[in-house]
Amino acid sequence: MRPALESYRHIASGKVRDIYEIDEQTLLLVTSDRISAYDFVLSTPIPDKGRILTAASFFWFDALGVPNHLAGGPDDERIPADLVGRSMVVEKLPMVPVECVARGYLTGSGLVDYRATGSVCGVPLPDGLGESDKLPEPIFTPATKAAVGDHDENVSFEQVAATVGDDLAQALRHATLDIYRRGSDLAADRGIILADTKFEFGQAADGSLVLADEVLTPDSSRYWDAQAYTPGQVQPSFDKQIVRNWLTGDGSGWDKASEQQPPALPADIVERTRQRYIEAYERISQLSFADWADRL
Repeated sequence: MRPALESYRHIASGKVRDIYEIDEQTLLLVTSDRISAYDFVLSTPIPDKGRILTAASFFWFDALGVPNHLAGGPDDERIPADLVGRSMVVEKLPMVPVECVARGYLTGSGLVDYRATGSVCGVPLPDGLGESDKLPEPIFTPATKAAVGDHDENVSFEQVAATVGDDLAQALRHATLDIYRRGSDLAADRGIILADTKFEFGQAADGSLVLADEVLTPDSSRYWDAQAYTPGQVQPSFDKQIVRNWLTGDGSGWDKASEQQPPALPADIVERTRQRYIEAYERISQLSFADWADRL
């Protein structure tokens, strides 16, 4: 008989995930259907989002071939019945307090930094780059881990080294860029550009890095359709862009500068966003989300 969630101790909740302690060695990582935008957790969930992100993480943990924090499969008997498909049993690890970001293309906060300084997180880049341009090579652009409701802050490699030590900072940069290249190559084979992504790492007992949290999901990564890619303009992304566009457009009536909670999402925005997440999972994994849902 499967345990009830109440039998585990709640440890923490983030914008999307809830963490429970199973025992001294393992945690239950539950991915909700919550969606965040502009540092707000919205009042309207996206049905199946948690299951899509979980399916994507299981796919990538298997495909990448690097040490990771999984301590059980999708149907592990320690997962409560109503949370199967949106939960992972994982090792309890000391986490490195750095958001490890890899960028292969220039957009978002990276473009803002570049236009102001000619570099991103202290990494100098060639002159003349524009929106969505491919970088000469992928770069490591770390950030601080912010609390719920706060912004992550981009930092330099030197700041990371000052926080965790030079050897660990070097290992983080190497692992981040290695995993980014592995993910980028696989996505490219499926007609998808992995523009940028962020990873989190824990440490094993011997100090080696272990890939943790979610990995290469549409929430943690910026994916573009390779066939539609057009440098010089913002690219349509396989993520929550539909939600962001609605919130900042005329239809929502929401003023981003007001810092007030955004309004509830209309049904069509919810369904379009759900379908976009499913499309990202299915195109990259070449698996059916319906099969994942039915199997569990």
